[in-house]
Amino acid sequence: MRHLPVYAYLPVMAETTNSGARERIETDAQAAALVQKMRAGERRATALVITELERLSTAAPILLRAMQPYLGHALVVGFTGPPGAGKSTLVNAYTRHIREAGKSVGIIAVDPSSPISGGAILGDRIRMTATLDDDGVFMRSLASRGYLGGLSPAAVRIIDALDAAGKDVVLLETVGTGQSEIEVIGVADTVVLVLMPGSGDSIQALKAGIMEIPDVIAINKMDHPAAKTMLNAVRSVLALDRERAWKVPIVLTEAQRGENVDELWAKIGEHRAYLEREGLLEERRRRNLAGEVFAVASARAKAHLQHAVAEDPELRRLLDEVADRHLDPLTAVREIVEKVSRIDGDGRRG
Repeated sequence: MRHLPVYAYLPVMAETTNSGARERIETDAQAAALVQKMRAGERRATALVITELERLSTAAPILLRAMQPYLGHALVVGFTGPPGAGKSTLVNAYTRHIREAGKSVGIIAVDPSSPISGGAILGDRIRMTATLDDDGVFMRSLASRGYLGGLSPAAVRIIDALDAAGKDVVLLETVGTGQSEIEVIGVADTVVLVLMPGSGDSIQALKAGIMEIPDVIAINKMDHPAAKTMLNAVRSVLALDRERAWKVPIVLTEAQRGENVDELWAKIGEHRAYLEREGLLEERRRRNLAGEVFAVASARAKAHLQHAVAEDPELRRLLDEVADRHLDPLTAVREIVEKVSRIDGDGRRG
């Protein structure tokens, strides 16, 4: 059972664009009608819901409430790994295999965004040809917005939308930042780490904490002369973790030709079966949802403090003292939090 996310407690009222007209989403009935259109396969309704959730508009809470009865069905698979490992190509090949099995697919592809403009090329749409002219596939490209965890903060909400839309499998491809993209473990049911033989980034990944997060490892470009060498290196690293009950399988793939994608499908299915058999799927999802609540709460607390500091000359003075090395950051944080708490308390009493 999925529990109501923290954004569901935000104020309710929003306007969204509908073919040039203004479509208001203010009531549970309006949101329920839109969600039913989404579940009936109307791609435009799905896109509209995702847009509101991505923006975290005031329509987001009521849409999330309307979606709650339909959440928890989809298998969520995260694809992560260093840049250039072939994640997009592998997701494309994997999508084709899922569709041949008669299952519907949602894809969330996160591309790096410009630190200056915030925009992104969203090149995954170019590489993922399996989404073209297929009503059983819905793809959404996201810009990372400079977020360093390999995901866009909106990814969790969009997973919920695709789940509620009735997709059997939701695939999430992270931005490809290498060792920093560990946030996917807090979102996906199964994490696939994609590595490429002969890549310096992949070798670095073997040394980093990212090797602790995968449930399945795919070594892509299996024809590469160094593929077997990397296979042995990965096995050596995994052998160091003797306490982990699930033994991480390694699959050699060639995404361009779709080779061994069926084996990857099988290993992901085995991991899902393991989670369900051991009672770990619900536990993982509950942990992920708790993390989602704290992430949103942290973001809101940060925004609240930043606004308070911007509005209060005394608090800005504390920042100046830190910059001038007259005050240490920890003391400044304590004083800022204490004063903001007093202000909030006075405001509530008033």
